[in-house]
Amino acid sequence: MALWIEAESVERRSNATEDDLQAIIRAVYRQVLGNAHVLDSQRLTNVESQFRNGDITVRNFVRAVAQSDLYRSRCFETSSPYRFIELNFKHLLGRAPQDQAEIAEHVQIYHQYGYEAEINSYIDSDEYIRSFGEHLVPSARGNRTQSGIKNVSFNRSFTLMRGFAANDVGKSAKLISDIGGNLPTKIVAPSGASGVYSNTGKRFRVAVSQVSYGPRVTQSVTTFEVGYSQLSQKIQNIQKTGGKILRVTEVA
Repeated sequence: MALWIEAESVERRSNATEDDLQAIIRAVYRQVLGNAHVLDSQRLTNVESQFRNGDITVRNFVRAVAQSDLYRSRCFETSSPYRFIELNFKHLLGRAPQDQAEIAEHVQIYHQYGYEAEINSYIDSDEYIRSFGEHLVPSARGNRTQSGIKNVSFNRSFTLMRGFAANDVGKSAKLISDIGGNLPTKIVAPSGASGVYSNTGKRFRVAVSQVSYGPRVTQSVTTFEVGYSQLSQKIQNIQKTGGKILRVTEVA
């Protein structure tokens, strides 16, 4: 069984037929909505018409889908903040977030400027323009060497992608323990025929360094053990109180 399936690039060309345009529209929905089935009643018919008429580019069609109520309901309202940002990286840049700094940057964008600004920060980025331009549908890129992108992104992108059959059901972030603890992400082969691997039943041990300032500056190390569902909140609480995460390890 292949552990990675590379998406074929889909591009709008100047001589595109109606069939070509419909294929691009389907590819945008599939990529931006995470392989979800879209009902006819949910389609953005006005935006599709603008795209088919040449009034907007693929990039702005992607923007419209990502800023739609449909995307918001599927990827924002039902997800944790970290998961929402993971999905934005996956759907709009075709890769996983590299590190905690990238996550923190996008958390700040959302809290300071709002939902639309968070979406625009990906689509208007130099990385998006360099990778997809105006006419390419975003697609998975984490399996290729890229300038300025760390090698650890391959494993993290694989964890998010898992091939075309994977969808984005689940509100918990998949990479929070590795990114929060600055740990490499392991590739785990799918078990059985389903090809699905889950961390949700596991427990993790978080080692934290805390500095106390008094008559003397002291440093202590504390260890917490939490379930996967509490891990994201625990890491956020540690960071808010000034703690430094030393490591996050899976409890056998």
